[in-house]
Order: sequence, then structure tokens, then C-alpha cells
Amino acid sequence: MKVYFDNNASTQLDPCVIAEIEPFIRQYYGNPSSGHWLGKKGKEATEVARQRVADLIGAKPHEVIFTSGGSESNNHVLKGVAFARNEKGRHMITSAIEHPAIINPCRYLETKGFKVTYVGVDEYGRVKAQDIERAITDETILVSVMHANNETGTLQPIAEIGKLCKARGVYFHTDAAQSVGKIPVDVDKLNVDLLSVAGHKFHAPKGVGALYVREGVDLEPLIHGASHEMGRRAGTENVAGIVGLGKASLIARERMSEHNKRIAYLRDLLHEKLKRIIDVKLNGHPTERLPNTLNVSFKGVDSSVWVSKMKDIALSTGSACHDRVKRPSIILTAMNVPAELALGAVRFSLGRFNTEDEISYVIDEIQRVVKEVKKSD
Repeated sequence: MKVYFDNNASTQLDPCVIAEIEPFIRQYYGNPSSGHWLGKKGKEATEVARQRVADLIGAKPHEVIFTSGGSESNNHVLKGVAFARNEKGRHMITSAIEHPAIINPCRYLETKGFKVTYVGVDEYGRVKAQDIERAITDETILVSVMHANNETGTLQPIAEIGKLCKARGVYFHTDAAQSVGKIPVDVDKLNVDLLSVAGHKFHAPKGVGALYVREGVDLEPLIHGASHEMGRRAGTENVAGIVGLGKASLIARERMSEHNKRIAYLRDLLHEKLKRIIDVKLNGHPTERLPNTLNVSFKGVDSSVWVSKMKDIALSTGSACHDRVKRPSIILTAMNVPAELALGAVRFSLGRFNTEDEISYVIDEIQRVVKEVKKSD
């Protein structure tokens, strides 16, 4: 049996999404900017998808820009706000646990004269809204805090942070790549001005995403060229990918509660069975987290060793190897998880196509391999 428990990295395309995409690969291949019948077919499909994405996040269709994915959306926000508002100020705030698609653009902007404050997190991996508030100055033009962490699944107090940013007249962005399509997301309830979406995190294709830009927000385009996407993102639209994102958004909106109930059950079942066979520590918040994510540390076991022995099970470990030196996850390090526990961390991220039989198989395999590793120590 082959088991895929790495859905926070990428998800299987939903068969309904594939069916929706296929005609736009085989038949309706026209450029959506063209005025002829074939181009109009692509344009119409793009606008249907825009409405579906907008409905999923509680936005207006004209506030949704299609992009190539979460990384582009994040770069567009950070650089777009920096270039559009640098006369107001050159200070930004983010958290220490952001995805590289936030951290690295921030590092780049620091080389261009911008100042970035990296706010820490508590032992659950949560940012405190009061720490953001204390970091805001008269020069602050943007705060960016992820909605859900990709490693632990921990949810941030986005609505609270957004409220205080609004009171201070500071743009607020959230990288919602891990949350959109998995849990309810409403841009007004979250008090956000900008929000990033990644299609492949909720059963749409890779290479397509979206950026929500609240009406009235100043944002310099990241990609300059022709007037695609209401003049905000140049480049011929990826119609097939956009159609897939739209269909995935529709499915998520209509069946989210049903899917979440089942996935959370599987996640908790996996956790309970793990605790019966080995001493594990939960990393992240016990309740304020995604329904599909379980990050645990196996005490006294280097997770990268035993995960490598389970060739048929796709998982993510809490360490990275650089220059042959194992280093713990920067997320777990920011949470003050001891190095020996961080090196024993594993992320199980489930999806709607996982089954209870897969849980049982994975538990049997972990039990077998951990015993084998401990015997060899």
C-alpha cells in the first residue's frame, strides 16, 4: 500500500476538477483576451472561476486577481505595497514562522532600504496581537501574518490583528495558502486588506493561485506588461488552471463542513493510535489548528531516519539537512521546542481522499520501523 500524508505540501487533483479543466486543454484553447468566439469562451470561464473564488473567501469578484500561486501572490503583496507606499514609510512587520515566500521577499526588501520586524511566537506557535501592536510605528506600511502554519497547522488570531491594523491605518495581509479551501475564510471577518491563495493546497492544479486586494488598496503590479487582470497582473491567463481553481473553490465551499468532520476524525484517530505505541509530543496548538494537520515529536527517535525506511508512506519531517548537518525546523525552533524533540518531529497532513485503512497501515509501519531503529541504536 502507498499512503500520501503530505497534503500540506500539495494535494491530489479532485476528479471533478480534472473533468472541468479538460475541455480548456483540448477544445477551448483560445487566448481569453482575443475577441473571437474561442477567446470569449476562455474569458467567460475565467470570470465564472473568479466569482467562485470570490464566493469562497467572501470577496467581490473584481477584488480577485489570478496569479501563478501562493509565492507570486505573496511577492506581489510585499513588493507591491513597498513600491506603492514607500513615501508613507519603509517599515513592515511579519512573524518569525512565515513561509519562505514571505521571509525571503522581506530579506530582499531589507537590501533595498526597508526595515522589517520579525515578531516571535509562543510555545504553541501563535503570534500575540499585542506584540504586533507594539511593533507598529508611524513608518509601518504593512503587516503580514500567515493564517495557518504549514508545519503545525496552528491558526493565528488574524481577525484581532486585522482590527488593530485597521485602527492604525496599516495595510494587513495574510498568507492563507494553507487555510483557504480547508476552513471557512471571510476577508471581512478576518479584517484583511490582502490575502494569498494557492490552488494546489486544496485539490486544484499547481501553478495557479489568487490574490485578494481590497477595493481602494494601493498596490504596484509585480509583473508589468499588457492590461490583463484589470491591469494588475500582466500575462496571458492560465485558463485551464484558473478553471480548476474555480471548481475546487466551489467544491470546498459546498462540502467543507462534511470534509472537515471526516478529516478531523482521521487526524485524531491517528494521534490516539500513535500515543498507544510510542511517547509523542504534540507540536502546535491543541485546538486552534487546521483539521487535517498533526505535528508530533517522537521522543528519543530521529524522525528523518525512520521516515526514510518507510518508502511507501509520504510524510514530512521536522528537520532539514544542510551541508550534511541536520538542523531542526525553524518553525519549531521559534516555538522553543528543544532541538532533540524538533529533530524527532513528523508532520502528518491528511486530505479528503485518505482513509481509515491507511491510518491502520501507517501505524503498523511506524511501530515496525521504530522498533527496528531502536534496536540498531
